[in-house]
Amino acid sequence: MRRHLLSVDDVDADEIAALFATATEMHDVQRRQVKKLPALRGRTVINLFFEDSTRTRSSFEIAGKWLSADTVNITGKGSSASKGESLRDTVRTIAAMGVDALVMRHGASGSAQQVAQWVDASVVNAGDGTHEHPSQALLDAYTLQQRIGALEGRHVVMVGDLTHSRVFRSNVKCLTKLGAEVTVVAPPTLMPSGVEAWSREAGFTTSYDLDEVLPKADAVMMLRVQRERMAGGYFPSAREYTVGYGLTRDRLDVLGPDVPICHPGPMNRGLEIAADATAGAQSLVLDQVSAGVAVRMAILYHLLAGEDS
Repeated sequence: MRRHLLSVDDVDADEIAALFATATEMHDVQRRQVKKLPALRGRTVINLFFEDSTRTRSSFEIAGKWLSADTVNITGKGSSASKGESLRDTVRTIAAMGVDALVMRHGASGSAQQVAQWVDASVVNAGDGTHEHPSQALLDAYTLQQRIGALEGRHVVMVGDLTHSRVFRSNVKCLTKLGAEVTVVAPPTLMPSGVEAWSREAGFTTSYDLDEVLPKADAVMMLRVQRERMAGGYFPSAREYTVGYGLTRDRLDVLGPDVPICHPGPMNRGLEIAADATAGAQSLVLDQVSAGVAVRMAILYHLLAGEDS
């Protein structure tokens, strides 16, 4: 694996398969009474989060600790960045302490790529603006593969706020690399500008009609409506969005009983997804959380563990 994980573009299909094989072993560690491996003993991992996070930050912290790395959490509000220090000075100061890896979330697209040029440590992009979130895409694909098998030829439907979603961008790249057929669905106001050209190049399809696409799905991934990133009215009302693009009880009946439902979280229950969809046997929401630790353990292992580990 390469020195950094900044984008899904940084891994090919063979590397993804190797990560998933390692994640399967790490998943077994989660089921042990003593959840500890010595693989990263003596390594230091910094989780630097300038945006709020529950799942990603805590799972990277657990992943590092279960691999015996020394793990430190730093938030933007608790760092010198809140005093006006630049991102460059912040990360270079942290790197000067001799850290081995920097897991970073930042609100600016491209920030992880920039930081990787400033520091000697390995950099893992834990979400940069509306650009990418590669570890989330990897864990989503791993979770689906654990449930439905190889993704080659499987039809995955992604629905929601595509304009503001870094998860959508990374998932499209990851799923198509694994041979899945991907259809993305959103209202016109939440369909990214220029997506038609990108879809032709990347090999996925777009739709504005969820009810037409849903019966053909082998898996469904609902994406959060990111109201905190919306400066204006992207849809008339919450009810209208739910009627047109929410995974409602009526739409659950359209899905086959074996069609898994994913959501990267956090969820707006009752807006993009009904409570029934998150609680049934089809829901992989908690499976994604569990897989997040295993996949992030695999990422840190492949980035930091020596060949003799």
